[in-house]
Amino acid sequence: MVARNMVGFWVRIWFPHGEPEGLRIVEKSDWDGQGLVFPRSLFGDVRQLSELKRTGIYVLWGPGESGHLPRVYVGEGDEVLARLEQHARNKDFWTHAAVFITSERKILNKAHVQYLEARLVALANEAKRCELDNGNVPQLPALSDADAAVAGGFLANVLLCLPVVGVNLFEKTQVTADKGYDLQLKARGIEARGIDLPEGFVVRAGSTAVKVEVRSIYPNLADLRRALLGKGVLSDAGEVYRLTQDYTFNSPSTAAGVLLGRSANGRIEWKDAKGRSLKEIQSQEAGEE
Repeated sequence: MVARNMVGFWVRIWFPHGEPEGLRIVEKSDWDGQGLVFPRSLFGDVRQLSELKRTGIYVLWGPGESGHLPRVYVGEGDEVLARLEQHARNKDFWTHAAVFITSERKILNKAHVQYLEARLVALANEAKRCELDNGNVPQLPALSDADAAVAGGFLANVLLCLPVVGVNLFEKTQVTADKGYDLQLKARGIEARGIDLPEGFVVRAGSTAVKVEVRSIYPNLADLRRALLGKGVLSDAGEVYRLTQDYTFNSPSTAAGVLLGRSANGRIEWKDAKGRSLKEIQSQEAGEE
């Protein structure tokens, strides 16, 4: 697990082509690293950048086979461009890429990026928020204490930058006691606890979900339930399924729908100990009548 940085920082995103959905160059305060994020449709232009000839790591992502969880590939290269060109020929699933390198003054070496690749793959496996395209889990290389510190620091900054560009796939859900309201969902014989956070709606480990879906369940909810069962996030607990770890959903409604096996308005279904719905809580906090 990589500890989150609780100190404020800034991230600067430069759009060299003036297109918010085009090439984005990401830089963070107090870091000599740099991220290049781009859609696959622009690879023909992006491949001309000299930065891609440096040693670095990269993340490719696109739609997954489940129809809900994204598919992800993590890689590294002495010259990232050569690996990306290979994947442009041989991997069809990816629609976007993020490449992380250092400035010309400080170069990552092969052992550094092998470490970064292995750690990112391991973190994605733990988080279970995507389908990994990596066939094997890379082994951590042997690093000196100094090199481990360099690679670990680079990784921490990469993990802070990725969510800024919409990639929230590498951190296992962590909830501290002082965050948000403790909410409950009780219906159809199941009980669940959740909390609404800026990064998504978190359902707590031990919560239960129905086994039998209604016939009218939305296909995306059914697909997500199957994906979570396949990854072991939901496990068979007799008459119900049980959540094996804290897990982040993209909305309260998705969380409620997965647990109840039907479409649900999560802002109404999730309630606190006083019986107030999430909608009522948020309306009161916003000063609405």
